[in-house]
Amino acid sequence: MRFTIPVLTLATLSATALPAQQLEGVSIRSSFDGSEQKAMWFHPGGDRPVPLLVALHSWSGDYKQKDALDYAKRCQARGWALVFPDFRGPNRHPIAGGSDAAVADVVDALNWARQRAKIDPARVYLAGGSGGGYMSLLMAARHPKLWTAVSAYVPITDLAAWHADSRKAGRKYAEDLEAVFGGPPDVAGRQAEYRRRSPLFAMAKARGVRIDINAGIQDGHTGSVPVYHSLRAFNELARINGKSSQRIADAEIEEIVRMAKLPSGWPAAAPDASYPKAVLFRREAGPARVTLFDGGHEILFDPIFAWLEKLTK
Repeated sequence: MRFTIPVLTLATLSATALPAQQLEGVSIRSSFDGSEQKAMWFHPGGDRPVPLLVALHSWSGDYKQKDALDYAKRCQARGWALVFPDFRGPNRHPIAGGSDAAVADVVDALNWARQRAKIDPARVYLAGGSGGGYMSLLMAARHPKLWTAVSAYVPITDLAAWHADSRKAGRKYAEDLEAVFGGPPDVAGRQAEYRRRSPLFAMAKARGVRIDINAGIQDGHTGSVPVYHSLRAFNELARINGKSSQRIADAEIEEIVRMAKLPSGWPAAAPDASYPKAVLFRREAGPARVTLFDGGHEILFDPIFAWLEKLTK
């Protein structure tokens, strides 16, 4: 099913150089509950197999988020397909926030795209920032065999810890989480569900998946997700991929979070021309990579595509 989305005006689309008729609103029937779940869809045309990017909206966003346009114009330039699902919209109600329904919606969007177009099975990518980065890592753990590679920017990885972060900083995300889980993580049942939906504690299931985690070093100071969320997830990936020597020490993580800069004596990272902001730190552990850049709580779209393209060259 196709439908018209008023928020995506011709003026907005023309600013991205993306033909309006090629970015469509679609409806996908949920395998979880049979409901109609909306998404944005782009296909470059033709009948040859093309790469597919499944891109995910942020914590407070939905399928109409402008990020869909940012992804789509880059997919158009490369001849890739894009699906940008709603997966239950903003994360402030029980059926969102990494729920089983939301997880199923992302899988449904992938399957829908495969049914509608020829997709190169060797180039099925997943990406997102903030809440989309959170969901990207959760999907990497829940369905590791579906993805050729996963890119996560400024992800939340421990929901109970983020609740504490948000409450301490006076940010609304603590209230969002309580709306998702029915309260704070202060009783055993809710603590278990906060943990079950947190990527940090599921990373062992993403062993062998190519995962790229990125964070602005000032996040948590000028943004809402302290960088320890990214660094601890990388440590788990290093451990499960047999590269524990690449883990970042807890004391070093604490210093980075506290000071919003690298510990004294750390070597400078090699420059990366695909990044519009300086790369400060990078470390690899088998198929996993983490990068800290000179920025805050933000997603850098061009480096996502640069990294994904390098994987298949």
